[in-house]
Amino acid sequence: MSKPVVVSIPHELGKAEARRRIDEGVGRLTAQIGAVGEVKQAWEGDLMRFSLQAIGQTVTGTIDVRDQEARLEVNLPGLFAMVANKVKGRLRDEGQILLGGPKKG
Repeated sequence: MSKPVVVSIPHELGKAEARRRIDEGVGRLTAQIGAVGEVKQAWEGDLMRFSLQAIGQTVTGTIDVRDQEARLEVNLPGLFAMVANKVKGRLRDEGQILLGGPKKG
């Protein structure tokens, strides 16, 4: 059973610039999950769908780019569900670096 992790990352970049940064930096985000091998990604308007392999598990998710935030939703299977909070914190931190927003405590 998978456990969804949702992270909202505020930004002041506008959709186009936020989408460009996410497109270029999605590898940095997925590295926080422990991705190995190919990360598949496809845009549908301002929504990116992605999937990756990590420790023999398939992780899927979406990044919805909005005017003032990016909403990241990752479905964590089995083993990853146990460390969901840690993964959530890492994704938030890396996303804020990527989009240039302030770090929240």
